[in-house]
Amino acid sequence: MLLRQALETGQFAITAEVTPPRGGNPQRTLAVASKLRGLVHAVNVTDGSRAVMRMSSLALCRLLLEAGLEPVLQLACRDRNRIALQADLLGAHALGIRNVLCLTGDPVRAGDQPSARAVNELEAVRLLQLVGQLNGGLDPVEGQLPDGPTALFPGAAADPQSASWSGLRARVRRKHVAGARFLQTQMVMDSEALRRFCGEISEPLGLPVLAGVFLLKSARNAAFINRVVPGASIPQPIIDRLAASSDPAAEGVAIAAEQVRAYRGIAQGVHLMAVKAEERIPLILAEAGVSATPRNWQAERRPLPPADRC
Repeated sequence: MLLRQALETGQFAITAEVTPPRGGNPQRTLAVASKLRGLVHAVNVTDGSRAVMRMSSLALCRLLLEAGLEPVLQLACRDRNRIALQADLLGAHALGIRNVLCLTGDPVRAGDQPSARAVNELEAVRLLQLVGQLNGGLDPVEGQLPDGPTALFPGAAADPQSASWSGLRARVRRKHVAGARFLQTQMVMDSEALRRFCGEISEPLGLPVLAGVFLLKSARNAAFINRVVPGASIPQPIIDRLAASSDPAAEGVAIAAEQVRAYRGIAQGVHLMAVKAEERIPLILAEAGVSATPRNWQAERRPLPPADRC
């Protein structure tokens, strides 16, 4: 439980995200994830992100655990009714998986099978409530779980750059009341928006935040994300900086590393996303000068006043 320990003891926590393969062979994903050992506290495994077919997040989380890496199971409500969600949560606990990021899920129309039928019986808040019931030893149907409570560590997602501040505040409060113990954010390109989010929304609730840092590969990649990803808002100066670089890939790493350093003084951690370029995550952390190793925290962790940390 490295992630939970880091968050509960006030360390600067680091998570990174990997995408399951579009096929039955997990070896490439496992090889990429293995390079994160000692650099991050936990590795998120996406669950049908952007409504595209991928290997089961639950299966890959178990494989990561067997490889000595702590996983974060991303669990989306889009494709499962409550019975399936209950089954996956109990199965995750049985397999030794403890961290669960509770998500509503991207809409089916965003993916490559738009005629597929979504379920959406629950959404993120009600999924968090379900985790809380299981952690309390409650059987949603028959009273008490016969073998005692689960010990899942639930988290939720948030978007500090949401267009509706009041809606964002209300949604985060609902997730907190439902049992969220930490937040991982969507990509954040505006440090002041993150500072406001932490100071006005998450910190009063005592919710630690891992700020989303997204690796941009080129100006074209950034423009594409702005065009197709709901809520994405990559500033034009960053796009121009990538366009002017003779090595956009290296420039993207530099930008991400700068964000990691900036967010250390605002949030309690960072969540690194490098879609189809996960092998560059160690480069980002090296350039930012951080990792999850205990020696590193003694050397580099800077104590922050409580009001300045999520």
